[in-house]
Amino acid sequence: MSQDTIRTLQFLLSRLERISADSSVAYRASGVRGSMLRAVEKLEKGRPVPGPEVRRLIESGYHLLEKAAEEKIR
Repeated sequence: MSQDTIRTLQFLLSRLERISADSSVAYRASGVRGSMLRAVEKLEKGRPVPGPEVRRLIESGYHLLEKAAEEKIR
C-alpha cells in the first residue's frame, strides 16, 4: 500500500474520532475506527492488508462522515 493510502486512513481516523457520541452514527464510526487502526498498524509494520478491505474502510469512513455532517446540519 502507498503512503497516500496510509495518510488517507489517518485523516479519516482523526475526523471519525470527532463525531459526537450523541450522533446516530457514533457506534458504527467507533467500529470502523477500530478496523482502520488495525489496518494502519499492519501497513506501518509492512504487513499486507487486502486492497478491497482498505477500500471498504475508506468508503465507510467517508460515508459515516457524510452522515454525521447531515445530522449536524439538521
